[in-house]
Amino acid sequence: MKGWVLIPSVDIVVLIFCVLVQWRVTLLWLGQAQRLLDGGARLGAYAGILLFDAVFALGCAYNSQSVLGRLPMASPHAALLGAASLTFALLAASVLMIRAALHAAKKRLHAEFNPGRRRVLNTAAGALIAAPMVTLAYGFSVGRLDFHVRELDVPLPDLPAGLEGLRILHLSDIHLSAFLSERDLIRIIDASNGLRPHLVLMTGDLISRVGDPLDACIAQLARLKSDAGTFGCLGNHERFVGVEAYTQQAAARLGVEFLRHQAAPLRFGGAVLNLAGVDYQSLGDRQHYLRGADRLIAPGAFNVLLSHNPDVFPVAARQGYNLTLAGHTHGGQVSVEILDQSINPARFLTPYVYGLYRSGPAAEYVTRGIGTIGIPARIGAPPEISLLKLRKA
Repeated sequence: MKGWVLIPSVDIVVLIFCVLVQWRVTLLWLGQAQRLLDGGARLGAYAGILLFDAVFALGCAYNSQSVLGRLPMASPHAALLGAASLTFALLAASVLMIRAALHAAKKRLHAEFNPGRRRVLNTAAGALIAAPMVTLAYGFSVGRLDFHVRELDVPLPDLPAGLEGLRILHLSDIHLSAFLSERDLIRIIDASNGLRPHLVLMTGDLISRVGDPLDACIAQLARLKSDAGTFGCLGNHERFVGVEAYTQQAAARLGVEFLRHQAAPLRFGGAVLNLAGVDYQSLGDRQHYLRGADRLIAPGAFNVLLSHNPDVFPVAARQGYNLTLAGHTHGGQVSVEILDQSINPARFLTPYVYGLYRSGPAAEYVTRGIGTIGIPARIGAPPEISLLKLRKA
């Protein structure tokens, strides 16, 4: 059907997760209504449960913006409904798991015959159920807007002398939307300008869905100041919304250059930094990553690739790119440290979640980015303004 996009695997997983969770919740609610109510009250409860399920289903559908992002519904309302549905599903899943674990503990400890144990378990149940709610509330009210500046030296063996100490400002995944206001973005742009970069690079996802303020985002990016200008590549959300060409044209009018399978040679002293950019490389099309991108490489130059999707790094290294910059993962967005390991949703999709990676002489930096998608919260993965300083290894 014209104007629709195939469902990415992530959307399928999220939809299945939401359906299974709500199916279980609905059965529990219906059982409670049947046991505690009768007559008209029971029928009213049934109707309320079914109405909630219908609204929840609509929210889940709109949360899959890659499929339904073009439907004629006001973007802020769609974003709020989608985020509320996914947040409810996550909280409900947490409560269901805690409930099952406590039920198993009670059976194992025979807590029903020991009032003291029963009180301990009931207290633990209340604390465990409250924990995910408090954590999400913190991630929404504080973590989502707790912007960090990360300054990082990037040692590179093939770095020309003229690029020693080059300061690159790297932004990604702004997602200017109902959950990141233009006022918040102004703070980010002002903080970025205070870092006095030589070059500004942006790796996609300016917005989240149809109706988001794309022009406002572009106007704010045009305020960025650096010696060599602002360049970028486009992300999956520009593709989902169908604004790739518009974004490139509108940004060019304001002096921001988005590279769509294009390269721009930049001279710093006696060295040439060849900057190449590609459109979003779909996770479902791994066999064709960076097709033709090898032709954008400039022999004798230091070659930098901008790709929204970090998974392309092994291919980029083989093709001869010295440095790849990417985003897309949000650093997991919700990340928990367990035994020195970061556990987050992005790790199920890619090994390149956040930070500096190496393959021989080549390197890739994946930033946590600025905004959010799905649930409007960040936990253990604060939004990031990245300042990379190139060094000779």
